[in-house]
Amino acid sequence: MSDNVLSQFKQAEEAVKPADTGRKLRIGIIGTGGISWCHFYNYLKMPDVEIVAIADLIPERAIERKEQFGLDNVRIYPSHKELLDNEELDGVSVCTYHRQHAEPTIYALDKGVPVLLEKPFTVTLDEAVEVMRAEKRSGKFVSVGFQPRFNPNMQMIKKIVQSGVLGEIYYIQTGGGRRRGIPGGSFIEQSTAGIGAIGDIGCYSLDAVLNPLGYPKPLTVSGYVSDFFGKDPKYNGEDAKVFDVDDFGAAFVRLEGGIILDFRIAWAMHPDTPGDTIIFGKEGALRIPSTDCWNGSLDNAMILYHDVCGEQTETRIPLKEEETSDFYMKIRSFLDAIKTGGPSPVPTSEIVYNQAIIDGIVKSAKLGREIEIEIPEI
Repeated sequence: MSDNVLSQFKQAEEAVKPADTGRKLRIGIIGTGGISWCHFYNYLKMPDVEIVAIADLIPERAIERKEQFGLDNVRIYPSHKELLDNEELDGVSVCTYHRQHAEPTIYALDKGVPVLLEKPFTVTLDEAVEVMRAEKRSGKFVSVGFQPRFNPNMQMIKKIVQSGVLGEIYYIQTGGGRRRGIPGGSFIEQSTAGIGAIGDIGCYSLDAVLNPLGYPKPLTVSGYVSDFFGKDPKYNGEDAKVFDVDDFGAAFVRLEGGIILDFRIAWAMHPDTPGDTIIFGKEGALRIPSTDCWNGSLDNAMILYHDVCGEQTETRIPLKEEETSDFYMKIRSFLDAIKTGGPSPVPTSEIVYNQAIIDGIVKSAKLGREIEIEIPEI
């Protein structure tokens, strides 16, 4: 993710007031790649925070970030362990590549430091469970980096579902993606990413519908993944030589409560969309329009389908404007939870079900059949 792309987050964050400016929270940032830009930028918007240390396996990259943001007094470490062993921190952002999400998060928790962990939660379900066990023994929390939860239109979906206007939910089709949008760098190799589109943007799509439902437990999954575009130089240039993750995934998931989830996600495809998200209820349905480049926000109004006085009716739900960026609110909610001692704004107890579905898709695709989802005891 380039700095130019990340500049989209430069919005009216000043409109949001921090909960308390009496004491500056000491924050560390582990991993200084593309997504870390958003963390640096938003932390520095807040008067109750100071970034005191950063860590990266590539020292030049950490130095570049330090200089980019004018952080003269920030200390640089070559690893998360050295940072956490030598600093007294109130919180830490983990912005590493996906394969390295679990290890520094667990180490930070065992040091008594709350963590804002970038998405996806982890690469595997087993890793997610180990993170949650570290939370339990440390008494500290992890907030998973799902900034779309703070988008007013995503929140509207939850309000509509939980209002009961749709009645009992029985079926959901969801997904999204990009006609052409394969990232590069650490996102496209097993050694650093572990999972592709299903983890990178699929986790957002799953959360958009599972969060409004209160995260029903996934029971079984029949999954499929492919890599046709990523491995073809016609579509992916030189990166095709090293591409070895999924660029498309789909699944049929049975959820607790008799709900069926029909899911698909893509970094690249020939159609402009794999379909709108539709939540089917016994009293109504909600259509959530697809976007050109799925990132957890909407650019068209939602449609509520219901009957009024026996007449089939459609109600347009106007888009809500963001008062501040979702990313800013993700950071702010993490800081406020540190000050109050929790709870986590985006708790692992929910996102573990998200991760279980992604993990199940990978396993099912390898086996070529439906599998049961089993989540170990925490």
